Amino acid sequence: MEKISQIQTPFIQNQLFDKVKPENKVEGFGEIFKDALKEVSKAQNESDKMTNQLVTGEVQDIHEVMIASQKASLSLQMTMQVRNKVVEAYQEVMRMQV
Repeated sequence: MEKISQIQTPFIQNQLFDKVKPENKVEGFGEIFKDALKEVSKAQNESDKMTNQLVTGEVQDIHEVMIASQKASLSLQMTMQVRNKVVEAYQEVMRMQV
């Protein structure tokens, strides 16, 4: 039986949020978000590549193609939700009276 702490989502499985750079600086939110966007783009490209390979007959296993497609879709949806929450938080801060 696996521990719950070992279960990770496809979007963040390659991300280490407490990663320390060589200069002993912790990455900022912008860097983490930029890396996450690169991962989403990579997942989208992989999905497109596998779909094209399926159409041309290079890939016989449709399950792999569907899994790649769903990973890309979920990654994009999660990224959009994070972006929406960040924009909403920014707007809320801007509405605060000083």
